[in-house]
Amino acid sequence: MTIEAASLRAAPAAAEPGRARRRSTAASIGLHSALIVASLIAVFPVFWVLVVSFKPNAKAIEATPTLFNESSLDNYRDVLAGAKGAFLSWFGNSVLIAALTTVLGVLLAATTAYAASRYRFPGRRWLLLSFLVVQMFPFAVLIVPLYNILLGLGLQGSAFGLVLVYCSTAIPFCTYMLKGYFDGIPGDIDEAGRVDGLSPFGVFWRLVLPLAKPGLAVTAFYSFIVAWSEVAFASAFLSAGDRSKTLAVGLQVFVQQNRAEWGHLAAASVLVAVPAVIVFYLVQRFLVSGLSAGSVKG
Repeated sequence: MTIEAASLRAAPAAAEPGRARRRSTAASIGLHSALIVASLIAVFPVFWVLVVSFKPNAKAIEATPTLFNESSLDNYRDVLAGAKGAFLSWFGNSVLIAALTTVLGVLLAATTAYAASRYRFPGRRWLLLSFLVVQMFPFAVLIVPLYNILLGLGLQGSAFGLVLVYCSTAIPFCTYMLKGYFDGIPGDIDEAGRVDGLSPFGVFWRLVLPLAKPGLAVTAFYSFIVAWSEVAFASAFLSAGDRSKTLAVGLQVFVQQNRAEWGHLAAASVLVAVPAVIVFYLVQRFLVSGLSAGSVKG
């Protein structure tokens, strides 16, 4: 009877294991206050760059800064059509390089990840290990060997050569991400497609890829950001002409040794951020599911 009584007394507690413990008022206030402060710290630099972009250079770094002081759109006008008219050429170069990197990088990463996920072939484990090893090296270490490779191929100073360099850095991460996602897609789908007469590439293109949209969105966004915001490779592998620069490299003309045009630099920075924000908005609904799926499988 003693055991039965104990089990009956324990039953109500065990019947409600999912009920969350209520947080105290003081703990809730402290948590939300910390989150608000952290959000303000993260957002303030972006907000201040936006404010400075509307100020003339003389007012951008005044000793007692004010929120609105002689604000105008002159900086944006100068960046787009004034003395810095090369901005539109930089923008076109960046769009071309980022688009080619995204398309080529995602295509190569997806096919490689699908092969590593579905097929067992000699060297498969070493291939995946090599992708991890490549990620261990900082970009600065790779500049000299990549420069020699492009020079030997006759691609040094060309946009396509820079695209290949960006793909070499983006594809390893994208491959690992997509492999984890493909591992979560049942292999029965592949078998059903082959029964219906599809070729292996047809199964991959028509059945597997549509199911992997979240993973593809994550890798596409990563590839785009790598090519859009990178500076070191673009400075080393593009020709020295002003018109051949990308946006990230072109921003350096606003801050030189003897002068700094902070208003123009802030305006250009805002314009550079707009395409990245647009791309993020287009793929943001896939990012959480794509990152979580690729990180727990494979």
